[in-house]
Amino acid sequence: MKKKEIIDHIVGWLKQYSNASRTDGFVVGISGGIDSALTSTLCAMTGKKVMCLNMPIRQIKNEYDRGNEHISWLKEAYSNVSSAEVDLTPIFEQMESSYDKNIQDFLTMANTRARLRMTTLYAYAGHYKLLVAGTGNKVEDFGIGFFTKYGDGGVDLSPIADLMKSQVYQLAAELGITGSILKARPTDGLFADGRTDEDQIGASYDMLEWAMLYIERKESYALTDEQQKALDIYKARHKANKHKMDPIPVCTIPKHLFD
Repeated sequence: MKKKEIIDHIVGWLKQYSNASRTDGFVVGISGGIDSALTSTLCAMTGKKVMCLNMPIRQIKNEYDRGNEHISWLKEAYSNVSSAEVDLTPIFEQMESSYDKNIQDFLTMANTRARLRMTTLYAYAGHYKLLVAGTGNKVEDFGIGFFTKYGDGGVDLSPIADLMKSQVYQLAAELGITGSILKARPTDGLFADGRTDEDQIGASYDMLEWAMLYIERKESYALTDEQQKALDIYKARHKANKHKMDPIPVCTIPKHLFD
């Protein structure tokens, strides 16, 4: 992989898109994870305004600290980066108390967190004339649909969505992103118990990448038990979450009904 060339390509694409849309730069939600760290760094490299938002909601301390550590590192390295913290916990808890108890399951409330953050990102983006930069990678966005519809999936542009998770790590290391983030186990930060992505999905990103490429390349060979499990998980999640990846269905009315 030509890391420097890919970095230059993404940075150029980001800058060109912002210029064409007549916006001043980008806003990025910082989670303390590798994807938001890489995305915000690539945005900063454009030289355009970048606002990093830390939006804790009952956040696990090490996730919160990693996010702040990255923001500090980025602000020291790039003078065009600013930051803000918006504690969404009181708003979330008010919404939670307004919901019927029978719908307050883990997934419903996790998705509610993601949608609160999306609303906040767009509030800042609209006020400061910025674009909301998505932080999803290829496996998440187009493989297993591991994102919240109209939550972290609600963005203006996706700079790293053509990169596998392993490639995200390679580019992040190339750019000198904080070691604590490079070493941290991936998590979406939406559950109070700190569960990792692998805990939720049931397979590692390495195995999900393998499954995605196995299908794309139309390969066929004897699989190990681990490979078969990963392939089954990938196929099941891809099918279940296809509605997130496809355009919104529109009911097309036959022309003769308008006559």
